[in-house]
Amino acid sequence: MTLALPTDNPLCDFNALPDYAAVKPEHIEPALDALIRAAEQALEQVTAEATPPTWSAVVEPLERATEHLGRAWGVVGHLNAVADTPALRSAYNAMLPRVTEFWTRLGQNEGLLRQYQALHDSAGFSGLSATRQRIIDHALRDFRLSGALLEGPARSRYAEIQERLAALSQTFSEHVLDATAAHVEYVGEEETASIPADALQTAREAAERDGKPGYKFTLHYPSYMPVLQHGEHRPLRERLYRAYVTRASELGDPQYDNSAVMAEILALRDEEARLLGYANYAEVSLVPKMADTPEQVMHFLRDLASRARPFAQSDLDTLRAFAKDKLGMAQLEAWDIAWASEKLRQSHYALSEQEVRQYFTLPTVIAGLFRVIETLFGVKLRKVKGDIHAWHADVELYEIESAGGQSMGLFYLDLYVRDGKRSGAWMDHVRSRWLRCDGTLQTPVATLTCNFPSPVGGKPALLSHDDVQTLFHEFGHGLHHMLTQVDDIAVSGISGVEWDAVELPSQLMENFCWEWEVLRFLTRHVDSGEPMPRALFDKMLAAKNFQSGMQTLRQVEFSLLDMRLHHDLPTFTPAGIEALVEENRREVAVLQPPAFNRFVCSFSHIFAGGYAAGYYSYKWAEVLSADAYERFEEEGPLSPAVGKSYHQAILSVGGSRDAIDSFKAFRGREPRIDALLRHGGMTAQAA
Repeated sequence: MTLALPTDNPLCDFNALPDYAAVKPEHIEPALDALIRAAEQALEQVTAEATPPTWSAVVEPLERATEHLGRAWGVVGHLNAVADTPALRSAYNAMLPRVTEFWTRLGQNEGLLRQYQALHDSAGFSGLSATRQRIIDHALRDFRLSGALLEGPARSRYAEIQERLAALSQTFSEHVLDATAAHVEYVGEEETASIPADALQTAREAAERDGKPGYKFTLHYPSYMPVLQHGEHRPLRERLYRAYVTRASELGDPQYDNSAVMAEILALRDEEARLLGYANYAEVSLVPKMADTPEQVMHFLRDLASRARPFAQSDLDTLRAFAKDKLGMAQLEAWDIAWASEKLRQSHYALSEQEVRQYFTLPTVIAGLFRVIETLFGVKLRKVKGDIHAWHADVELYEIESAGGQSMGLFYLDLYVRDGKRSGAWMDHVRSRWLRCDGTLQTPVATLTCNFPSPVGGKPALLSHDDVQTLFHEFGHGLHHMLTQVDDIAVSGISGVEWDAVELPSQLMENFCWEWEVLRFLTRHVDSGEPMPRALFDKMLAAKNFQSGMQTLRQVEFSLLDMRLHHDLPTFTPAGIEALVEENRREVAVLQPPAFNRFVCSFSHIFAGGYAAGYYSYKWAEVLSADAYERFEEEGPLSPAVGKSYHQAILSVGGSRDAIDSFKAFRGREPRIDALLRHGGMTAQAA
């Protein structure tokens, strides 16, 4: 007998898209309780002695129950990230231990492990598709990583660790969100010289909403960065920089201090690794990834650092000399770097980022992005009209259709910064492609979230070129999720893809932002409506690798720190973490920030995201994406033939085969690092 779900709870309605607007905090506990009970009933059914170890008797019933639970919890988690309120946060946190406990118990279930192992060892296993055989193999691997082979106190301790880690990660995220929102600078006209007009108008309107005179600046990136990059008032730059890099640390508001949270997270991950028989958490993290060992990853990062360091040192020497000779600054402080760099860019390339921004109006960028997708992949994108039951009035919903008019997927766009919304940009899935056992096809749905400046003064929002690349990046993830042709939910879209290959499609899409053939229809001046002149694009191209050495070392520094925190941290204390941060920085960086810099306290990717001992995957996947994009360069950036090949070899297969095999299917060979170095201007010719 199947348990009935509440009929009046929007979180339990799986017949259509989620009704985000209808979800209230009081819906969360009863819905999740009912869905967990239904999943537990399914688990009991598939592990019963009378249940044969077959795909249809074990895998399919459990997939149905857990997919509903995952979708409902995904809605709650998404709302928690984009529409945070005290009541929602409280309801989310109340259910977090219960949900975590269920998934931990599922991963450790001995009866389920026996069924999967029996299915793997049965005569029927060879009759399964290669994709389903892979799913079973990965499930057995994941059982081991979930502590299913542990016994007695070790098993109980593993479950306790998972529950505590979930709570700590949520706390870390909340501290960053709250610390970012807490710092405000109200300033007068005398402190706003050279800050772009649209940023000033946004700041003025924000101050007016608070009933304050002047301008309001915050630590949200669209507010913070224009000041750091353009503001002439050095004390304001210093105040904002200091507040930004001490967010959620012991040097900021004590109630948001993440120092002890980080230390406990790292200690618990290390304990988890040792319970599972590994020397450290870095080894655990790499088991399902492309890279083989932490040593291999650290060698890759240090090799990349050694190649980039001469270019980074040259970047820094040039900036310091310019600041001294042209700006009269004998000492370049951390809060001067972005400002002086923008001055240097304008001086060397006659290129102003503010001038560039006038051409990247958001509606034009969106239309241009859609044109790229439609041209490459032979699909159509259209806006869904009417009430989409979204979480905010700014959110839009779009559908992807095949050339034959069939729906391939849907995606929500939530692009503007606002209070209660987590910073950064990300893609998440609402549901995945899945051909159910009854023959019905579930098409994928995604959310694409950014934090761009809002429209002001009756004009469309203006994006920096970096913002445009961010949008293309997240769409790369979205295409990976939505253009899959895999019917098994466990490996459709990005599911089952090795974590250090997940960034390949996203980073590949960024390259299109540097193609004149694309930029021509991606730009329209906010006032004149004219497309970007070729001369301005040529300046952008000339400045493309401006300070690329420093930028590369920055990412290598973060990646190596992440791996070392999970591999060889000597003591799991705030002091131990900060000592390793400093040691790592001395090894890698050419630019040393001030002693009060505590960026690690807001390093959400590794402490509140999925990148623990995996942040290196951005650079690892960049090798793959730069190499893969060379084929577009060779045969045409908007070649439908190359787009079709890329779709078939990489996007459509999802996690149904090893990522390296998908890469080789597209490129016809192993990946090479040369393209990455060339794209970054770090070659012998560029030296």
